[in-house]
Amino acid sequence: MSEIIRVLIADDHYVVREGLATLLAPRNKMTVVGEATDGREAVELARALRPDVIVMDMLMPELTGAEAIRQIKQEQPEARILVLASFAEPVEVQAAIQAGALGYLLKAAPSEELLSAIRSVAKGTLSLPRELAKVFSQPALAAPSIEMFTEREQAVLRLLTQGQTNPEIAASLCISTTTVRAHVSSILSKLHVTNRTQAALIARERLGIRPEA
Repeated sequence: MSEIIRVLIADDHYVVREGLATLLAPRNKMTVVGEATDGREAVELARALRPDVIVMDMLMPELTGAEAIRQIKQEQPEARILVLASFAEPVEVQAAIQAGALGYLLKAAPSEELLSAIRSVAKGTLSLPRELAKVFSQPALAAPSIEMFTEREQAVLRLLTQGQTNPEIAASLCISTTTVRAHVSSILSKLHVTNRTQAALIARERLGIRPEA
């Protein structure tokens, strides 16, 4: 990623896109490289532009935000997506994270909070306000504990919360990427989740694991 964060905006409201384009300026070390007005165009522009971060609305024509996120992640597993929505219904937050978004923020959030969220997502770090993280409580499941994991899985989980990729984790722990994939698969299974973002969220919010500085 370059020093200037390249952002693709996906929102069907012109006023929102215009406001974001004004905020995400070089003075904040960001630049808008494209604007999509519907979900399908978001997928196409993500493919063509390969932005550092995609800021995505959840309600758009053609494809919903969750559908667009899912398609983008299928084509570009490394894509980093922040949902910027008008509401935070639990089902929508869960749909966004399960589809592969790294963050979720309300449009009513202060500008500095949005800039901070974009910077975090650009680094591959989960960005979810604590009040939204509560929607991931799963009382029907046994509460997870750190003792569920081997020492190696705990190390992998900590690096997941830092947004590291499998090759980066392999290099950090001096193990093969195949071994990392096996550990990640085991972690997801034990936490009853389907992707790394969900695992990182639970590690942070329910297991107390914090990314190392």
